[in-house]
Amino acid sequence: MTTFTNQNRSYNKQSLNHSFDLIVIGGGITGAGIALDAVTRGMDVAVLEMQDFAAGTSSRSTKLVHGGLRYLKNFEIKLVAEVGREREIVYENGPHITTPEWMMLPFYKGGNFGPFSSNIGLRVYDFLAGVKRSERRKMLSVDETLKREPLLKHDGLKGSGYYVEYKTDDARLTVEVMKKAVEFGAQSFNYMQVEQLLYNDGKVIGVQVRDRTDDSIHDVYSHYVVNATGPWVDEIRKMDQSNKGKHLYHTKGVHLVFDQDNFPLQQAIYFDAPDGRMIFAIPREGKTYVGTTDTHYESDLTHPDVKESDQNYILDAIHQMFPDVHLIENDIESTWAGIRPLIHEEGKDPSEISRKDEVLESDSGLLSIAGGKLTGYRKMAEEIVDQVSSKLKKIDGRPYVTSKTKHQPIAGGDIGGSKGFAEWTQQMIHTADQQNIDKKTMLTWLNRYGSNAGEVLNHYLELEEDDELLHALLAELHYTIENEAIYKPEDFFIRRTGDLFFNIDTVKAYKQAVIDEMNALLDWTEKEYQTYIESLDQMIAEAELNR
Repeated sequence: MTTFTNQNRSYNKQSLNHSFDLIVIGGGITGAGIALDAVTRGMDVAVLEMQDFAAGTSSRSTKLVHGGLRYLKNFEIKLVAEVGREREIVYENGPHITTPEWMMLPFYKGGNFGPFSSNIGLRVYDFLAGVKRSERRKMLSVDETLKREPLLKHDGLKGSGYYVEYKTDDARLTVEVMKKAVEFGAQSFNYMQVEQLLYNDGKVIGVQVRDRTDDSIHDVYSHYVVNATGPWVDEIRKMDQSNKGKHLYHTKGVHLVFDQDNFPLQQAIYFDAPDGRMIFAIPREGKTYVGTTDTHYESDLTHPDVKESDQNYILDAIHQMFPDVHLIENDIESTWAGIRPLIHEEGKDPSEISRKDEVLESDSGLLSIAGGKLTGYRKMAEEIVDQVSSKLKKIDGRPYVTSKTKHQPIAGGDIGGSKGFAEWTQQMIHTADQQNIDKKTMLTWLNRYGSNAGEVLNHYLELEEDDELLHALLAELHYTIENEAIYKPEDFFIRRTGDLFFNIDTVKAYKQAVIDEMNALLDWTEKEYQTYIESLDQMIAEAELNR
């Protein structure tokens, strides 16, 4: 039986000793989506990720499955229609991790958007995206706008548009998709770095990987190899000597997080920055986060940094739109920076470059997928697996199988869509009350693990711990070690719980207890133990801007 844990890593790696139909390089949302699409069509699939799952762009976005309203300005009608419709699919397949969020678009004299043009734009958006009646746009007066969000700048306000976006936890969405792929039989490994491609008569037939946990080397073979490495797509293409023609253009997006006591935002806002770009300010879990920037980036792809100019840009935008919110650098609780892997378009500014995706095939047969958006991950996967399915039909005559993911729940989503999740939530809250478990704790588990929250509860009931917060944290830790392939403390605190971004004080208070428990369960070497402590401390320092 395929498992998704690193407790049996040496044993699990034996599954790589046969030839696959498809190797997917990259364990972000695109790679996870490809794995799920391919394995549900009956393909034998292996996923190899050099870091943790979602460690790159897929844990560092604005955390919205949004329909791309701003792409209407660039007349990207097809993109708006596709990603707008995909939002509903993503939501219904994983309602615990993706939820509707009403977004306010305020209108100001001299701003990017006005009431008339925005009314038309939002109406077109509703049509293109197939927005259901209950979530269609509303136009709000000045008084209605300020009632919903009194922190907004009053001067020049002409009202607002009110429409629905979908908020998510991007890293958890990725993990839930990957978990479902593994459940169907995919072999998926983090910390497995592709060092070279393997060839026969000029055609790629596999990869050589180094296990970064023990430095062992493995040759893994397959009919086809897909390069879904996001910002690293061109690095894999260089290995293939096919990095010519179209190439990536990297831009950096930065977000700042504040406590609600300092920035008590009531309503998600999409607003004009001083330079005319658009920025999101979103309340979440007692915090308010704001972003994003969009600047050309050529430095370390693994650890994009937050510069003083980045934080000043966002602080200036906040001060302009929310003049009564007097934030300073010391009010920033945490930060993150992510890289957008865009397809280069000559003569365009970063914000003007299309977010469309494209599949590139080299002479060796290597398939690379570049560009794209979080919202469109499922369609991107369908597109590239369609090609693989056609190729497999030609080489061994197997029947062509169409995608099955449109109505395939992801892990944690096996509860009958959004309606079923609402009913499940009430059942689990009742169970929590019977077990004397804090309602807020249960809601946290439900929104992270969905239908698997009961397994987290079982761990909670089995463990003994006087400190209630640590008790709940250790229950999640045991669940994620056994079911979500965590190996390092940062995997848990960043990509499984999000606490480093949205509850950094908890990380600092309980990091040692978590590290010691992980060490006991995963049997690290002494060198690993010390290295992972130092690595987490560095991650905390980076999130806090090294304060």
